[in-house]
Amino acid sequence: MWDLLIINPITNALLWLYDILGNNFLLALTVFTIFTRILMLPLNLRQQRSMAKTQEMQPQIRAIQQKYKDNPQKMQEEFQKIGYNPAESLSGCLPLLATMPILFGLFQVLRLVLDATPQNLFDLTQRVWSFIDLTDLLPIESNFLWLNLGQPDPLYILPILVFATMFLQTRFTTPSSANKNNDNKKGGNNQQDDPTAAMTRSMQYTMPIMFGFFSLSFQSGLSIYFVLSNIIGIAQGFYTRRVMEAEKEALAQEKDLKAMGMKGSTEIPEAQMPKEKPSPSTTNTKRKATQGNGSKNRSQSKRKRRSAKR
Repeated sequence: MWDLLIINPITNALLWLYDILGNNFLLALTVFTIFTRILMLPLNLRQQRSMAKTQEMQPQIRAIQQKYKDNPQKMQEEFQKIGYNPAESLSGCLPLLATMPILFGLFQVLRLVLDATPQNLFDLTQRVWSFIDLTDLLPIESNFLWLNLGQPDPLYILPILVFATMFLQTRFTTPSSANKNNDNKKGGNNQQDDPTAAMTRSMQYTMPIMFGFFSLSFQSGLSIYFVLSNIIGIAQGFYTRRVMEAEKEALAQEKDLKAMGMKGSTEIPEAQMPKEKPSPSTTNTKRKATQGNGSKNRSQSKRKRRSAKR
């Protein structure tokens, strides 16, 4: 199953790219790296957005943890109310876990394709699909500058690049802490109590160091794959961060406009509406009507008096 789903597809994909790209294995490896990053793009974007959302909710999360630290059930209920799932803190490892089969498979494929021993050549012929003609491809050119893509870097330049690019990638793909400066001023106790922040800080340093150390024994081709993948990840992280910051600014402006619309309303309540002053013509009409009514009342009273005397 491993050979059918991982080794054979990667082997044939590299050989096919090597054939159509003018027998340039480095260029074939570059195109293969770009293709794999495109496949992982939705997962990486989801991971970055999830981390950013969790980072924005950190003040609420810490408040709930402090308030209900002795009541885990109530704490989970409050987390659900704000839309936070502690299991999502592990989502930062998902892209790495998803790419691990490709890394292990590529390690075996490079040894199979670039190590031209009789046993490897025979094994290669058993894995190649029918539309690829090995007679036109072998032997595969594996030299680039001072490197043999099937052997570790003798100058240790690639391991350094693996460490540097992976460190930059984690910095760009990790959301910046909005409360970092405030927490530093207060002694940073809040971040130390937050397991998600602790895990994020740990990954920023341990993962680059670990893969940089592993690259000392990796084939140069695999180290180049790491470097290219990390560079693409840096560009992706930079672009995603800019987009997310723009979305955040747009939402903030929309909230400000709504708040201004509520507070700056020019409508006056009906109870406070000023009474309209009557116009002069209306006043004169009312006076005449009043005078007319008064004269009618006086004439009627005189008639009543006359009739009473009679």
